[in-house]
Amino acid sequence: MTDAQLRHGRVSLAWSFLVQGLTFALLVTRIPAIQDQYGISDGLLPAFLAAVPILAGVGSVASERLIKRVRPSTVVRWAQPVVLLALLGVGSGDELWQVAVALGVLGLAVGALEASMNMLGVSLQRAYGRSIMLGFHASVSLGGIVGASLAWAGAHWDLSLFVSYLPVVVLLLPAALIGSRWYVDAADGDDDGGSGGIGGSGGKGRAPVSFSLLLPFFLVMAFAYVGDSTVSNWSAKYLQDVLGSSEELATVPYNAYMVTTLLGRAVGDLAVRRFGPVAVVRGGAVLAGLGFAVVAVAPGAWTGILGFTLLGLGLCVIVPQTFAAAGRRAFERHGRAAGDAAVARLNVCNYVGFLVGSPLVGVVGEVWSYRGAMLVPMAMVLVTLVYARSFGAEQDRYGGTHERPRTVDVG
Repeated sequence: MTDAQLRHGRVSLAWSFLVQGLTFALLVTRIPAIQDQYGISDGLLPAFLAAVPILAGVGSVASERLIKRVRPSTVVRWAQPVVLLALLGVGSGDELWQVAVALGVLGLAVGALEASMNMLGVSLQRAYGRSIMLGFHASVSLGGIVGASLAWAGAHWDLSLFVSYLPVVVLLLPAALIGSRWYVDAADGDDDGGSGGIGGSGGKGRAPVSFSLLLPFFLVMAFAYVGDSTVSNWSAKYLQDVLGSSEELATVPYNAYMVTTLLGRAVGDLAVRRFGPVAVVRGGAVLAGLGFAVVAVAPGAWTGILGFTLLGLGLCVIVPQTFAAAGRRAFERHGRAAGDAAVARLNVCNYVGFLVGSPLVGVVGEVWSYRGAMLVPMAMVLVTLVYARSFGAEQDRYGGTHERPRTVDVG
């Protein structure tokens, strides 16, 4: 593939990551409005909220089998419109079964979409021969900030969900389809065995990816998302109930977390190229652990906000590097199809972390204290230090002649 194709593929995939971040933010930030529109009781709401990540995990696993028949780019191309249309469906109905169907479709499509997007990102990074995965995830963070801002505007102007979602879907759906023309799959023969076509059974006849190979990445990914879900679900309550802030000030930690996540990912690829993935992952784990510690001992609201800010800078580098390292390690040992399968399996930990994180902190907070509860995700994130060596490259691989092998290779 040419340099121009790689650049176009990188831009179009970054756009898809941004659209996904924006779409998901529009969903999760309007949960109270969804609950009111469909009359979902407080007792039933957790079941609806849990169903989405569970079905997303199913969609992620299904994508592993799907890419044996079609290219990952094809999955992204058609899953993203389904996600957008499902979002519109969430805002269009008025009966409980309608929102259940819409959320079910959205969950399945999100799992397949996020798994296949990360497959494309890992293979594109391999072709570049340098770290670019953090840039893709920075696009997710930027999309999340834009989506949350649009959701705020919809709530501020008291717009219905359908009116809020319709113009976004009308604009993003054709833009996503047009951008998908430039996706770049792994090149033909980009496999250790040279067997299999794009998105096919590369590595045919070779040993499957072992559980022990991926176990460190499973743990790191799940624990990172436990930390992320802690911030998403508990930062406002913690600031208001434990640190005595106002309701308005309690909204600041999550915004600060999102902004620092974006900033950290925007410069993270440069740090990986300069210091290597192992050092960056270790630094991120230490920063995240320090952030949780500051939150746990904070004497007041502003110190707590500082802790959540450190969390954003620390956690933001771990997830993209975990995808990159797991995909690269499986590729190096078993071929391209194994690399794609590893990414699909690892993506499930995203949803496991969200399912476990929020109730875990809640239970510990009720039984012990919410300050003590912050030490649980802190300990989990610090486990990353034990497995940081797994993020190092076993051998240098440069898939494109346009990039000289002077940079740190993470995929």
